[in-house]
Parts: sequence; C-alpha cells; structure tokens
Amino acid sequence: MTHTETGHAPMGRRERKKAATRQAIADAALRLFLERGYDDVGIREIADAADVSTTTLFKHFPVKEALVFDEDADHKARLLAAVRERAEGQSIPAALREHALRYRMATATGDPRFADFFHLVNSTPALRDYQQGTWLRHADALAAVIAEESGLPSDDPACAALAHFALESLRAARGHDDPRQVVTRAFDLLEYGWSSLPASG
Repeated sequence: MTHTETGHAPMGRRERKKAATRQAIADAALRLFLERGYDDVGIREIADAADVSTTTLFKHFPVKEALVFDEDADHKARLLAAVRERAEGQSIPAALREHALRYRMATATGDPRFADFFHLVNSTPALRDYQQGTWLRHADALAAVIAEESGLPSDDPACAALAHFALESLRAARGHDDPRQVVTRAFDLLEYGWSSLPASG
C-alpha cells in the first residue's frame, strides 16, 4: 500500500522520473479504487488521472491488480531478511512468525488508510487472490534461503513445505477475529509439530 523507498542507492534522473511516474499511477489508482470500488474503475480512467498514456501505465503495471500491490520486491526482501538476519539462536520458524506478526501489526495500526486499503482488498475477490498469489510466488526464494541457512540441499522438500505454509499463515488469519492468535497457532505447528499442539477445545 505505501509507496516509499527503502534505503536503495541514490537514483539517477531517469530512474527518479520513472519512480515518480510509477508512484503517480499507483496513487491515482488507489484513490479511485477507494472512492468507487475496484471493479468500477477502468484502466483509461487511472491513466488519465495520473496524466499518462495507457501504454505507459502497462509498462509499470502489467495487470490491473498490480496497481494495488506495488511493493512486491520490498516485501520479498524483508521476508528473506527475516530468515537471514534472525537473532542468534532463533529458529527459522520463530523468525518467520515474528515477521508475520510484524506484518499483521503494521496493518492494524489504526491508520484509517490501512483500514480502507484492507477493506478494499478483502472485499474484492480478484485482489484477494492476487495478493495471495504474490505471497506464494516468494515460496521458492524463501525455501532456498531456508535451505541455505539450515545447511540442507536446495531442493529439500521440508524447506519447501516450511516456506509454503509460513506464507499461507497470513491467508489463514484473514478475516479472523484474532489474526494474531491464528498466526501464532499456525507457527506453533510449524515449530513444534502437530502432536505438540494443545486441543483448541
């Protein structure tokens, strides 16, 4: 949702112009989607609002759903860093749980922009599916980092399973009254195994 730079090297003039254009398009799209609903806003309207051509828009955002989720690379970098830069002695599932909980807290800050954004996503099936697909596209990269950090083969199925289920935990929490509890319980399973989980009653 937020369109901020995250500590990258200084950009040249051309890169700054491209970034500004991308930002303008994303901001115009989100404003229109929040005002009228995702399905009722067309690509041409967004391009006009951002003062660009539809061709330029599609150079930055190949599909309409991507207009809502324009920080995918940053999300991926933070996800992989959660494993690589975890505290000494911290397990990989615990590091991923901490990352998932930080993500949940960031979306529950009370900022009305977050509330409006997540209402838009949760009320639009195409956006819900795209968001989950975006997360799961990181599964291979996450599995590779888990294997690397664990000293296991890159194709180890346990690493792939952990990566997949860690990313799925956020979908399990969606719409739940207590998403933090859902994420915590899901990662308890990943950390300790099924037999260790207390019955929920």
